[in-house]
Amino acid sequence: MEYRKMGNTGLDLSILSFGSWVTFHKQIDDGISDRLMSIAYENGVNFFDNAEVYALGESEKMMGRVLKTKNWDRTSYVVSSKVFFGWRGKENKPNQHGLGRKHIMEACDEALKRLQVDYLDLYFCHRPDKHVPIEEVVRTMNTLIQQGKIFYWGTSEWSGVEIMEAHAVAQRLGLEGPKMEQPEYNLFNRHKMEQEYLQIFKTVGMGTTIWSPLASGLLTGKYNDGIPDGSRLSLEGFEWLKDKTITDQKLQDVRNLKKVADELGTSLATLSLAWTIANPNVTTAIIGATKESQLTENLKALDILPKLTAEVLGEIDTIMGTKPLHPAY
Repeated sequence: MEYRKMGNTGLDLSILSFGSWVTFHKQIDDGISDRLMSIAYENGVNFFDNAEVYALGESEKMMGRVLKTKNWDRTSYVVSSKVFFGWRGKENKPNQHGLGRKHIMEACDEALKRLQVDYLDLYFCHRPDKHVPIEEVVRTMNTLIQQGKIFYWGTSEWSGVEIMEAHAVAQRLGLEGPKMEQPEYNLFNRHKMEQEYLQIFKTVGMGTTIWSPLASGLLTGKYNDGIPDGSRLSLEGFEWLKDKTITDQKLQDVRNLKKVADELGTSLATLSLAWTIANPNVTTAIIGATKESQLTENLKALDILPKLTAEVLGEIDTIMGTKPLHPAY
């Protein structure tokens, strides 16, 4: 395993990490989650990602049960949660979602209980909240840091402008600004990482914990001939993800990309993951798996990474046609 500093912090994250979105509770049980987390940990993965809204809190409970039974040294791994959506779903009442001080403080305590840990290494604002002043968010996150409940706070799917506003507020108040962002980044979704955030990387520095590096499985090629039963895009309640993910053009691009994978003697999934972590501004790419074979294959991305020469990356750009056009200035 290789490790990268999370932006300009002193925290080392494995460049491949393990997440629970969709899979935990919805697709796998405690036994399988225990096995997958163990394989990840034994292969050097040190970051496990979660959120209050995943399976309405059940995902964190499942991960917490695994962490409790594994008895790993707490200093050897990093665990996260995210706050915004709440865990009560349609039963959410006022103050049970969003980024108001009350919800952030209470949601952190709830996440600690579900995960059965004393502190969160990383705590993300899962989305921006247009109804709460950013100063309130910054101050509340710093209160949690001062209480020892979280070590770093960050954002997920915030705009570059919103992130820099949070930094400006934090600097004015002498407080800690957001240290990491969790954006979607894959061969179909490149704008934020390769264009919008570039100045943030150069100025204040920022770690990134990438979600959906395989575009919800589309970049594995498993949807080329339809949607398999039991796959993520076949799940009830995830129709929105299917509609967003699958188009005829994207499927054709994936079929064309397979030629590059074949030339390198690897799978589409492994190639796509290796491409994601080839970006030096990626701290870690979060992988999710329901089978041991999937996880083992994903971990091979580390072996493919050195093979992604400028020539190979150029060939991928030509096939996919998704590279952002950078400003002329």
